[in-house]
Amino acid sequence: MAKKIKKGRAEDNGNSADDYNNYLHTFDLGAAASLVSAGFELVSLDKTNRKKVQFIFRREIGIEKVVDDYWSDRLEVKARSFFDNLKMLKNRLYSE
Repeated sequence: MAKKIKKGRAEDNGNSADDYNNYLHTFDLGAAASLVSAGFELVSLDKTNRKKVQFIFRREIGIEKVVDDYWSDRLEVKARSFFDNLKMLKNRLYSE
């Protein structure tokens, strides 16, 4: 579960989510839903920009391949899982 601090930033074990070496950031809702469906942990949502939200994931082995497969239309995830995770992310966008 995400830990939230002021201004929409997240921290985890003393590491700032602004650390691009340890965290993957994306503004794409579909990519975020795909990553959650593939089993990667959503660490936080960054809402500091009022017009768009950044999804922050812990950088783990294989996460870049999943993102590459998503963008090249080669990623396969369960449709129901993807849809449920897409709804969950939208709920988090509008409820926090």
